[in-house]
Amino acid sequence: MVSSDHNDQSESAETASSHGELQGVTGTLTSRSIRSFVIRNGRMTEAQQEAIDQWLPKFGITFRQQSIDFEETFGRIAPTWVEIGFGNGDALLHMAEQHPEVNLIGIEVHAPGVGHALLGIQSKQLENVRIIQHDAMEVLQHMIAPQSLARVLLFFPDPWHKKRHHKRRIVQKEFVDTVSERLQSGGLLHCATDIANYAEWMLEHLQTATQLVNESGTHDFVPQPDWRINTRFERRGLRLGHDVFDLLYRRT
Repeated sequence: MVSSDHNDQSESAETASSHGELQGVTGTLTSRSIRSFVIRNGRMTEAQQEAIDQWLPKFGITFRQQSIDFEETFGRIAPTWVEIGFGNGDALLHMAEQHPEVNLIGIEVHAPGVGHALLGIQSKQLENVRIIQHDAMEVLQHMIAPQSLARVLLFFPDPWHKKRHHKRRIVQKEFVDTVSERLQSGGLLHCATDIANYAEWMLEHLQTATQLVNESGTHDFVPQPDWRINTRFERRGLRLGHDVFDLLYRRT
């Protein structure tokens, strides 16, 4: 699972939380040895903790090695989008408000972000959002049925700047193959980053996917789609002079 707060992450803590069960993550993680995240001791406010205690039982989905029944979970049949590493939930809540006709599942490991998103879900009275606090790759592989998603969204994942840490980037062959299998025909994968090196990395790996077609006329990047708002992490990157890159791929 990734976190959107890549500017705050210390990559020196790369192995401390790589195995076994992780604090603040529901369910039991398997022994997948290389993860795209570390669990940080972020500050949890009292309101965030209260939101987790009160609202996660209602809006959360517990990790299990069984495919989610979307109709049962949301009480309706509707296109389902998944956002990986939603950070504080800014984009997730925006999409839920702007697209009430869509079911949204947000995946995030960090408890403060989960608490913040739950506060927003409750205050905005959103009924089309569910949250899974677990490793995104395990969720995709074990809880999402093949060809069941209309959209997968990956906004500003941890870039793991150092070359020796590139193996921890979530966009790898395993991720690309798994997302390709989970998307419906015509479904979209939307990635965004403000790190130029990671943008090229994403492009290189996604170009190898035989079932994904780049929606850019120039086979590289697209203008920012209207469903993605600027998050505070993106605004921080822009203040630092970073360009922002959006990649959009459609499942054939």
